[in-house]
Amino acid sequence: MAGALKSTSEGRTLILTLSNPEHRNALGPEMYAAGVEALNAAENNPEIRSVIITGEGDTFCAGGNLQRLLANRQAPIETQTQSIDGLHSWIDSIRTFPKPVIAAVEGAAAGAGFSLALACDFTIAADSAIFAMAYSTVGLSPDGGASWALARALPRALVARILMLGERIPATRLHALGLVSELAPAGGAITAALQLAERLNERAPNVLASVKELVNDAADSTLSQQLLSERNHFVKNLRHRNGGEGIEAFLQKRKPNYP
Repeated sequence: MAGALKSTSEGRTLILTLSNPEHRNALGPEMYAAGVEALNAAENNPEIRSVIITGEGDTFCAGGNLQRLLANRQAPIETQTQSIDGLHSWIDSIRTFPKPVIAAVEGAAAGAGFSLALACDFTIAADSAIFAMAYSTVGLSPDGGASWALARALPRALVARILMLGERIPATRLHALGLVSELAPAGGAITAALQLAERLNERAPNVLASVKELVNDAADSTLSQQLLSERNHFVKNLRHRNGGEGIEAFLQKRKPNYP
């Protein structure tokens, strides 16, 4: 049976659950398309302030379905090309989505599952969780933006080790390296993610969108370009109604109310 992407809401947070328990929540084209569609709908829904991506049961995501990949070796080359394009569309939509996206990881996040977590703005992981870029173990190279995300976050030698050896990396190690935002007790990743989401939901959505855009652009911008972009975002947000509400609330020593 093909996996599905389940969609539920908790207050102002959309929860997307990878549901393919028979194959440890392995990903596939149906999930990629559903993920892009869900984010497109959430972007235009002012009631949704943040998104959590998690896995059903005690596993986040085992990556790609190896049986499907094996079968694709005999299919026209476009079959696998289009499948990876679908994954990459989802990864790109997460990166450019103007609201915070949180990965809540229990158990294993392997291969494209690890890439999926890297695409999110925050990763909350159980302290027992394990991450692995296991592509080389099965004679494959990475996808899902893994090389891009890791190369921007870690030293080259460490990235080479992670991608070439495919070793299992404890969440505690990734937390120390800054790739995991927060550790939670086993079974508590989704609770911790919801708590973080609620804190984010209380902040001005336009400001969070500006921060995400600035951070995404920073690595490829010169200082002059980034300063110009920061100036433009600052002025735009000062003129926004939430800028007035935030400043007035601070001066009046009250909690701001951002619509």
